[in-house]
Amino acid sequence: MRESGILMPVSSLPGPYGIGCFGKEAFKFVDFLAQAGQKIWQILPLSPTGYGDSPYQSCSAFAGNPYFIDLDALKEEGLLTAAQLKAEKWGTDPKEVDYGTLYVSRFKVLRTAYAAWRKQCAGLHGCSYYFPDDYYAFTLANEEWLDDYALYMALKVANGMKNWVEWDKPYRLRDKKALAAFAAENEEEIGFWKFVQYKFAAQWQAVKAYANKKDVQILGDIPIYVSADSVDAWVGGALFELDADGGFARVAGCPPDYFSADGQLWGNPLYNWAYHKKTGYAWWVRRVRHALGIYDLLRIDHFRGFDTYWAIPADSTTARTGKWENGPGMELFDALEAALGKLPIIAEDLGELFPSVRKLLADSTFPGMKVLQFAFGGGDSEYLPHNHVKNSVVYPGTHDNTTLTDWWENGASEKEKAAAAAYLHLTGVKPTVKELAAIRTDDVRIALLRAALGSVADRAIIPMYDWLGLGAEAHLNTPGKLGGNWAWRAADGFAAKALAKTIHDECSVYCRV
Repeated sequence: MRESGILMPVSSLPGPYGIGCFGKEAFKFVDFLAQAGQKIWQILPLSPTGYGDSPYQSCSAFAGNPYFIDLDALKEEGLLTAAQLKAEKWGTDPKEVDYGTLYVSRFKVLRTAYAAWRKQCAGLHGCSYYFPDDYYAFTLANEEWLDDYALYMALKVANGMKNWVEWDKPYRLRDKKALAAFAAENEEEIGFWKFVQYKFAAQWQAVKAYANKKDVQILGDIPIYVSADSVDAWVGGALFELDADGGFARVAGCPPDYFSADGQLWGNPLYNWAYHKKTGYAWWVRRVRHALGIYDLLRIDHFRGFDTYWAIPADSTTARTGKWENGPGMELFDALEAALGKLPIIAEDLGELFPSVRKLLADSTFPGMKVLQFAFGGGDSEYLPHNHVKNSVVYPGTHDNTTLTDWWENGASEKEKAAAAAYLHLTGVKPTVKELAAIRTDDVRIALLRAALGSVADRAIIPMYDWLGLGAEAHLNTPGKLGGNWAWRAADGFAAKALAKTIHDECSVYCRV
């Protein structure tokens, strides 16, 4: 069954409170997808954003992003008032997320809602506080990660949001007595962080259930690594490569490539794969099981890192000093499938691919990714549509690529433009400079979208901004650039019936509807 879908981060949905959320615009977008004949809604990780506002540098591999909680729903529950919401600043540009402003206003109103919720629950059934049954069910079902997360976040607040490696030694090294004493003194703060996750989970499950009812599957995203400043790193200990002092010995990144001449120094702690093997990969089983409760399909970021990964000394200033190490390979995926059954995984198999990476992809039977913006550098590239395979997912570009419009106008080299123009039959086989200059950008964009939809790949995922024909303003992430990423939001009312019909028609031509 050939399918198509749209990549649209939740953060990029329109709405009144500074960032997209699980409110009415999320449900409207599901309706739009259904009208457009789309079977997949691909999103970015739903985890809390961290360093550089990146969803790939989160404080938790299990928690959800508090920014995505629908504040209007809390208002309807009597936890917030219209005046309280109106009093806050949410940013000056409705088409851009202002993370600095959001950090202040969002947590302020969530704390206000939490206080109102506690007040609602005070004195019920003869208890000081009696919370709803579904709250207790949620905390019990998720206690494996939720208790540590709430304690960690309360400690971060108490320590001025400093990285946990800068906390006092008893907290840094997780002294049981010190943590128990802190928890007893900060019960309400710990409760706030549990409340936030409870509301996140309930609202997201409602969006997901609505999407599934409309025959739309959610394609989620799992970053391979956890952040150094995360609850996972704080409690993980032996899960990671540590030095003699308990610090991280080496960190993650990737070597010099298409995106960066110095490579990318991500700074995430590296896994101690020998220890994971001893446990039967128990932490990974927990992580993937949790993700399968949130998403229908999983894209695993940096799949090649399970075969070989770039290990950089922790004190390095660039990724150039790293070296390749061997990952767990099929052993990990065999353990996952033994525990969880057949995995609905899409492998992000981009970057420098050794033969061993290709073998791992083949052995796993997971579909890989084909990216058209990588196709026109010269030669018989595997990313050219005629080289695609059925068991793959084709994209015009990923969230790390710019938009098709900006790629043609500013990103593509003259050589790439000439190759693309010839391949897409926009000119003759050897276009002149004058002929290239005469091509309308929109004609290139549409031709590339049709090339993606016409691919033999079972699935085609088109970023929303490419259907909208947007330029550099919608570029979600420039790898290696700090700040200014993950900010694009769609204009209110973008999901016009005309656009849904256009998408439906284009996809139906290539038997994807």
